[in-house]
Amino acid sequence: QVQLVESGGGLVQAGGSLRLSCAASGRTLVSGWFRQAPDKEREFVAAITWPGERTSYADSVKGRFTVSRDAAENMVYLQMNSLNPEDTAVYYCAADRDFTLIPRRSEADYDFWGQGTQVTVSS
Repeated sequence: QVQLVESGGGLVQAGGSLRLSCAASGRTLVSGWFRQAPDKEREFVAAITWPGERTSYADSVKGRFTVSRDAAENMVYLQMNSLNPEDTAVYYCAADRDFTLIPRRSEADYDFWGQGTQVTVSS
């Protein structure tokens, strides 16, 4: 079992930036970020594999968000720039131990989940 703990959420004005962090208690081979806005279903945001560090992004965040990882520290990050109110959501870190060459975009592909961190973007 791998425990995931997110941090870095908060309140930011539109156009601002935040960096989310996800600390894992053990090694994983693929990590993803998902988000859930009020009254909406949870949706894919970004994912990264290891080794190889291949990345994948939702169209809505491409060019604004960057996912990265520090394998030695079992950390995954989500740098979020040019935030807008539509990015307001609870952001979840997810991870899995199965090897993959392709970053996973489906919730069903992840065995481990964090509790989430709130990101609120004011207009």
